[in-house]
Amino acid sequence: MKAIVQDQYGEADVLHLEDIDAPTAGTGEVLLKVEAASLFAGDWHYMAGMPLAFRPASGLTKPKIRVRGRDVAGRIEAVGPDVATFQVGDAVYGICDGAFAEYVAAGVNKLAPKPTNLSFEEAATVPITGTTALQAVRDHGQVQAGQSVLVIGAAGGVGSFAVQIAAAFGGIVTGVCNTAQMDVVRSIGAEHVIDYTREDFAELGVRYDVILDTAGNRNLSILRQALAPKGRLVIVGGEGGKGKLLSGFARGTLRAPLLSMFSGQTMKGFVAKENAADLVALKDLIEARKVKPLIDRTFSLVDVPQAMRYLREGSGRKGKIVISL
Repeated sequence: MKAIVQDQYGEADVLHLEDIDAPTAGTGEVLLKVEAASLFAGDWHYMAGMPLAFRPASGLTKPKIRVRGRDVAGRIEAVGPDVATFQVGDAVYGICDGAFAEYVAAGVNKLAPKPTNLSFEEAATVPITGTTALQAVRDHGQVQAGQSVLVIGAAGGVGSFAVQIAAAFGGIVTGVCNTAQMDVVRSIGAEHVIDYTREDFAELGVRYDVILDTAGNRNLSILRQALAPKGRLVIVGGEGGKGKLLSGFARGTLRAPLLSMFSGQTMKGFVAKENAADLVALKDLIEARKVKPLIDRTFSLVDVPQAMRYLREGSGRKGKIVISL
């Protein structure tokens, strides 16, 4: 089968298309014919081996897993031992290792039936960023009906899902984005939109019950100015940092929790827990027409290196980057 592989850490030029043996479904796994995959920020971190704190898990000197890609949507080709929840032919979506390939073995503990009202390409955008947004809104932000919610990076992968999920939970959502993204952010449920190229939300005098920072480039002191005295700040990911050891992840894992000890404000980062139950919860929200994925651009399998470069270009995207097979 054809797959995008890498044998060393680095930028997108370490990725290449190669013919390799197709996997087989092991215990608790199914073999998927991949219809689509998508990119998220973690794909770059796994490719680059950065920050260095990732490497004990991903491989000290080179990647333990050669095939990149984690978000997947496809059809089941074969079922491994001890699998009773799926059968051959089922359309599913979820999280695995090695999604940038024609076939992949995926554990059923991170799969769910594909939402019936989504294409495979749309479904492939949901698993990791959708799960992260759901847990940020529901578990860490604890958004309740009537609360004011500020989503920074509202047109991005996690941000676009967070806007919709917070609105579905009854939050009054304000999205922060650039000028070109404003109409899209309004269309997905934000009642108010702030153009960060023209206004600084921290200087508007508004305080929010919950702030979800998916952009990773704001100082904590600035974020606290816009957070209610008993509000909750949830930091998603670690983009924007400069240190090689933890990069921007230090802001959410170290500095924010430390400041929370001396304040009535709750501030934290988190690592999303990948699981099938939240994929089912997202499926329900999608089929109820409360959440719809946004696709920015679609690339072919051979163009994954180009897609990775586009991912690293930063702001300006409207939704997710899809790999269609």
